Amino acid sequence: MSALFNFKSLLLVILLLICTSTYVHHFTPGIMDRNKNGYSVMGIFWKCARIGERLSPYISICCVIMAVSMLLS
Repeated sequence: MSALFNFKSLLLVILLLICTSTYVHHFTPGIMDRNKNGYSVMGIFWKCARIGERLSPYISICCVIMAVSMLLS
């Protein structure tokens, strides 16, 4: 089943996208900051990185909850 049709998998993909974008932005901020306007792929990564930076406690809690739910299922 595709991640688009399974809500739990879709949430996992979104969380991983946010965490990965935040991690990459930490090491190479210049690459993402140049493309922060618009709806390009790099613009979406920049927006996900911004979400990860500003909501990092909530994102980390969601990652832990998702990991526990994957272990229990």
